[in-house]
Amino acid sequence: MTTEKKLTDSCTSDKAAKAFLVLALSYLLFGLILGVIGGFQYILPPFLKDRLSFQQTRPLHVYLVIAWIFTGAQAVIYYYIPRIANRPLYWQQGIWLHFMLQLAVSLFIITSFFLGYFGGREYLEFPPVLGLFIFLSWIPFAINFFATLKPNYKTAPVYIWSWSTGILFFFITLSESYLWLFDFFRTNVVRDTTIQWKALGSMVGSWNMLVYGTGIYLMEKTSGNANPARSPVAYFFYFLGLTNLMFNWGHHTYIVPAAPWVKTVAYVISMTELLILAHLIIQWRKMMTDAQKYYHRLPYRLLSFADFWIILNLILAITISVPAWNYYTHGTHITVAHAMGATIGINTLLLFASVFYFIQQVRPNAAERRKKMAGIGILITNIALLVFWLSLLGSGFVKISGKLNNEAFYLIMKKSEPWFKVFTYSGVFVLLGISLLIFASLKALLRKKDL
Repeated sequence: MTTEKKLTDSCTSDKAAKAFLVLALSYLLFGLILGVIGGFQYILPPFLKDRLSFQQTRPLHVYLVIAWIFTGAQAVIYYYIPRIANRPLYWQQGIWLHFMLQLAVSLFIITSFFLGYFGGREYLEFPPVLGLFIFLSWIPFAINFFATLKPNYKTAPVYIWSWSTGILFFFITLSESYLWLFDFFRTNVVRDTTIQWKALGSMVGSWNMLVYGTGIYLMEKTSGNANPARSPVAYFFYFLGLTNLMFNWGHHTYIVPAAPWVKTVAYVISMTELLILAHLIIQWRKMMTDAQKYYHRLPYRLLSFADFWIILNLILAITISVPAWNYYTHGTHITVAHAMGATIGINTLLLFASVFYFIQQVRPNAAERRKKMAGIGILITNIALLVFWLSLLGSGFVKISGKLNNEAFYLIMKKSEPWFKVFTYSGVFVLLGISLLIFASLKALLRKKDL
């Protein structure tokens, strides 16, 4: 019996990883449904207004999509950790404690939104006390990660560094995002705005570190070449990514009267955004043989499309980071396009690459049976997402034009209506494409036997 087989037989983390994946995919499905509902409320304001207003659908959509990213990353990391360390998880019960805490806090957050109980800030608009339970739910995850791997950072591959950083900065940024509860921050508009954008901008960096780490590990496994994840170039780009995590939030605060050097540093750092992963994926694609591409067809295809979205989003990120242009783009749907390109085009596709890799390993027959459905889902998702992304840019340019011509807000919104309709209807097809990926995954994961 091989070491891999012994590990699989004795490690309960596979079952827990599957449970986390099912939870994560559920977050994504309902988050997308709420996003489509919100889109229709944009073009049909009375739609579900009395039962589920836009003020409820938007924060619900945002929370569930963010929960998908974090939970999906945690799920595949739980699967990867024992195989990297070549030992079972340090705290077997901890993974289930984590799962129950996460499930419970999610139910409380979703319920509070439906009942109209708010009280937080952007991304975290639920009652602040629930933030404490999110913090607590991550503690078993952090213990299992560090105690199982016991990383030697002198020799650790770059994805270990990336995951470690993502976990550490999640605790830091979540704590910072609640500093507004203290009068010292809340009573000073400049201080409050700066700290809030710093916390939330860096929190995006923390989930990027987790997701990018899963992508890099998957590239190593599918190519069979461990050298790129340990090369000087990989570590250079890791530290470049770390610098982005800590400082590139500054491009959100150009409108804040902060010190000029802060804005300059933020601008320079923003110019490097997303170069990290684009370089590594290009190198990985060069290493893959035709046989490897065929065996890992779905993960390979998803990583390749993620690379396409990295390039598009990199161009847009650089553009909106220029201070003179950011003045006009900030607060428009151009910023939303950047967020959607990153959330769906990059993070979601990278996570699905790991999801299908996981299914190939634990349910190979089921993975083969769902390959066609998943392939159609990938194609629909990327075509619809491109239309969706372009329509958001279009509505953003309409708003910029209106601002330059001193047009009334109602007139700008009237001119934007055709673009709103395009992104709403294309959003339906994004939902359709990703739903096919979700259902293909769930059907494979929830089968008791590999049929």
